[in-house]
Amino acid sequence: MTVNFTPHHVGFDTLDTATQRGVSHHFFIADGKVDHFDGAFRYAWPAELDLMAEIAGMALVERWADWDRSPFTSASPKHISVWERREW
Repeated sequence: MTVNFTPHHVGFDTLDTATQRGVSHHFFIADGKVDHFDGAFRYAWPAELDLMAEIAGMALVERWADWDRSPFTSASPKHISVWERREW
């Protein structure tokens, strides 16, 4: 589960790994009021994205755990992936 806390925002994701479906829950605090937003999404594993990229004629160039380019490992909760189009 990903959790984000700031003075004006609380956000967390819930994920059902069996169905690869999740919900991102967000609470925004401003002017003494709380607004709530839920967004549904489908989770795709990096290997699945790599396959879709390959089918589209692209190849993985780099993958990191975060924007600071830290190494991607099995413990990484997210990833930054870069693909490039192959020459035809």
